[in-house]
Amino acid sequence: MAHNQERTNQDAKVWVGDLDPQVTDSILWELMIQAGPVKNVHIPKDKLSGMHAGYGFVEFHSEEDADYALLIFPHQDVKLFGKAIKANRVSDKVSVDVGANIFIGNLSPDIDEKILYDTFRTFGMIVGHPKIMRDDSGVSKGFCFISYDNFDSADAAIAAMTNQFLGGNQISVTYALKKGSKTERHGTPAERLLASNNPQRQRASASMPYVPPVAAYGNPMAAAYPPPVQAYPYQGY
Repeated sequence: MAHNQERTNQDAKVWVGDLDPQVTDSILWELMIQAGPVKNVHIPKDKLSGMHAGYGFVEFHSEEDADYALLIFPHQDVKLFGKAIKANRVSDKVSVDVGANIFIGNLSPDIDEKILYDTFRTFGMIVGHPKIMRDDSGVSKGFCFISYDNFDSADAAIAAMTNQFLGGNQISVTYALKKGSKTERHGTPAERLLASNNPQRQRASASMPYVPPVAAYGNPMAAAYPPPVQAYPYQGY
């Protein structure tokens, strides 16, 4: 497909990698329209050989379509000419991990990343996409991690969703353990203070969409430090 000369929307743009040499712009276009309307596809090629280097860029008409593509393609083992493709966000928007990472346990095997994203985005801006932990065959291990761009959103999600039913299972929602720790969880006063004083995070959040008020979900701090969930050996993220 010809490269569109209009100004591109970086937040609606997806990088696609591990492409087989036989993949063309048209083939990639036909695959990606399964996620949503595509505005432009570009697979860079060597000027001399005419061969591509195994990656390309897809711009969707909206950020929501790009989000959906990132939810389905990396997790469904989608293959072109026998090769599983990779997909990642191409964005000039600053993504800041402030430590507002939550752990969700007792997930039903019927729950996928799309359902989690649609359920938990109600409470605020999700950084990246939900990460369901899976075994080597791709089967869910029954737990996942979600990161928000602020602690108010994480607090609201914990307060509203703890012990709620999702896909027939009563889920547990708590702050994730910090990487390398068996006892210390995210959401500490120190993390919150650092996040509130981080100008980079404040600039990033200024461009984020509206976040529902925490008050709508009750008192979030009552659930900010719930007891450890014993069903899973490691909840670090």
